[in-house]
Amino acid sequence: MKPIVAIVGRPNVGKSTLFNVLAGEKISIVKDEPGITRDRIYADVTWLDHNFTLIDTGGIEPDSSDKMLNYMREQAEAAIAAADVIIFLVDVREGLVDDDGRIADILRKSGKPVILVVNKVDSFKKFEADVYEFYNLGIGDPYPISSSSMLGLGDMLDEVVKYFDRKSESEEEDERPRVAIVGKPNVGKSSLINRITGENRVIVSDVAGTTRDAIDTVVKFNDKEYIFVDTAGLRRKARVNDELEHFTNVRTVAAVEKSDVVMLVIDAVEGVTEQDAKIIGLAHDRGKGIIIAVNKWDAVEKDDKTIYRYTEKIREVLSFTPYAEIIFISALTGQRVNKIFESLDVVIQNQNLRIKTGILNEILMEAMALQQPPSDKGKRLRIYYITQVSVKPPTFVIFVNDKELMHFSYTRYIENKIREAFSFSGTALHFIIRERSEKETK
Repeated sequence: MKPIVAIVGRPNVGKSTLFNVLAGEKISIVKDEPGITRDRIYADVTWLDHNFTLIDTGGIEPDSSDKMLNYMREQAEAAIAAADVIIFLVDVREGLVDDDGRIADILRKSGKPVILVVNKVDSFKKFEADVYEFYNLGIGDPYPISSSSMLGLGDMLDEVVKYFDRKSESEEEDERPRVAIVGKPNVGKSSLINRITGENRVIVSDVAGTTRDAIDTVVKFNDKEYIFVDTAGLRRKARVNDELEHFTNVRTVAAVEKSDVVMLVIDAVEGVTEQDAKIIGLAHDRGKGIIIAVNKWDAVEKDDKTIYRYTEKIREVLSFTPYAEIIFISALTGQRVNKIFESLDVVIQNQNLRIKTGILNEILMEAMALQQPPSDKGKRLRIYYITQVSVKPPTFVIFVNDKELMHFSYTRYIENKIREAFSFSGTALHFIIRERSEKETK
């Protein structure tokens, strides 16, 4: 699972600019006033052969009583709790200020690896003495950079990725499936966790960080262990009237990132919402297993077509994940809660399913016989063969004569044919299109 790197620091030290440079696109909103990055924004970053998720946070003002700044501080603290490595950004032009010291104290208590990065150093010769001042924070060696001029980023990233291998080595030992329980507030996530753990009475361990952290609960069912990550403590977004788009809460992002399966809990009375679609979009993009748990089903008036209509509505709103498993439950009464484990086993099995190359190519040939590959301006797409290269999610490489001719709709058509044969219920399938000349295929 990809490590998480959080950028933290006071408002206006250049966190969003650094984030945008590393993310390679302008995602974070940069304005010259403290507190403009109101919510977490995340991106996938690659450095050398390392992939990680980068999280941009609102600026921390440790002693502020302002509601918005308090909210931002809580979000930044949540990012610190979720991160594997922290980039602590300071501003060479403002120098060392008291709030930098207070943030350093918060970071020290976290016990996480912290890289001290001094921003806005356009000339090391000019600012050398000012950079050394930051040794007083007691966080370690300061790394001078300039986000806007893209100076010093390589040395900083080399230091960041040093901590990844140690993390992944310890994580690889635990092969128990991790299940993130996500959803809007008040849909019954806590009740569901309590029902799952209470009904089976086999909680192996509870591991909690601060009250703001997601909590990991190990549950044993039918001699199998599962780690449930409860994000029930998530708060509603601060209600502010401005033009800034609010992004998914950092703890949800972190929980999804570090899970194998994402279980979205929906309130049956309220129905599926746009916010649900954003969370599931995140899980889909990251190739996670997906289960939609429709909770409070006992509170819905039903006839013989209610489940059918409800399923159709979910499929319509979450049209990009037609493969998601859907279950109808009640955390209150315990109705069908044990069905969750059946669904989990199906999804986990499908996430790890490998199909032999010979069988895949039989499916491909049959698909092409039923529907010819597309052509453009007299040039026809030729598909040479398909092979599966990895699992979690199942990932396939298709070799073709011209990538431009491989329209996503034809890729989707091949995906549907593979699903007809093997279902792959509950998991995304990823396809990589590679070009090869006819000579190379002989």
